[in-house]
Amino acid sequence: MASPHKDTFGKPVGHPVENWTGCVFPPRTDMVGDHVIVSPIDVTRDARHLFDANNKAPDGSRFTYLSIEAFTDFDAYKAWLDDMAAKSDTILHAIIDKTTNMAVGVAAFMRIDTNNGAVEVGNINYAPALSKTPGGTEAMYLMMKRAFDELGYRRYEWKCDDQNAPSREAAARYGFTYEGTFRNHMVYKGRNRDTAWFSITIEEWPAIKAAFEAWLAPENFDDAGTQRKRLEDFRTR
Repeated sequence: MASPHKDTFGKPVGHPVENWTGCVFPPRTDMVGDHVIVSPIDVTRDARHLFDANNKAPDGSRFTYLSIEAFTDFDAYKAWLDDMAAKSDTILHAIIDKTTNMAVGVAAFMRIDTNNGAVEVGNINYAPALSKTPGGTEAMYLMMKRAFDELGYRRYEWKCDDQNAPSREAAARYGFTYEGTFRNHMVYKGRNRDTAWFSITIEEWPAIKAAFEAWLAPENFDDAGTQRKRLEDFRTR
């Protein structure tokens, strides 16, 4: 193991990261699980499925904490997907239910920092058909697995409006550590946003990965599809 770096007075400053050369940009390829496929957005394939799935929650509440409003017009929604698909610095993915072969949610790799090995998961929007299902949890696991296991990223981030209680609860459930809140971080939809920051690091990933895999195992669900143990329980054994 390399020795810690030292300042001009010989005091150790930080631990060394041996042979670090950075990470590559995530590939635009499918991540396949037992319940879902997390696939780079294909607007022609996914737009109608996503629009219809989102309209199962007609009150628009699932867009409250996103930068966009709920879409009531298909063409407008398709145009937004086209804009997202064209971005070179963000990869928006459709989450496709393997049973129906229909897209029922989206999530993106964003703020991708290849030099330092950090990436954020964001723009998460689950339609009712995906919320609170094994597939919804599996999608997050598959994206983490790509970042850490396939690409060697060191830091995986989750950020949300500090008032977004469901998002904060999801971050805790998935194993993210709360790092603090950036006050007056943004103005969106005519209101202030204080942003809560969460992360998982490469050192924490093995235990979090093991918990995901134990939770997703078929034996963790009864014949009615109800979980026997919570995801959090597998991290605290």
